[in-house]
Amino acid sequence: MGASRTSFAKLQRDRDKKAKAAMKRERREERLAETAEEEATAVDAMGTEGDLPPDVLLKMVEELHADFDAERISFEEFEERKTELFARISV
Repeated sequence: MGASRTSFAKLQRDRDKKAKAAMKRERREERLAETAEEEATAVDAMGTEGDLPPDVLLKMVEELHADFDAERISFEEFEERKTELFARISV
């Protein structure tokens, strides 16, 4: 006896799965591209590019804390800049 053929419904389900996977892949790639653009913008805003040596990052964190303690920046700006700096620390 020969192998049974797949039904139209099964073929349609397979096509739908592939289409859904392609849409997910496209959305994921778009999000990654947006994230990369935001990171590049944040790096440009900080005035430096690439990985910084740990001592330079530590100095930037110290200056950030000094600015916050002297009330030259708001708490929201402090948290945002701190998060950006900590994201640049390589482990």
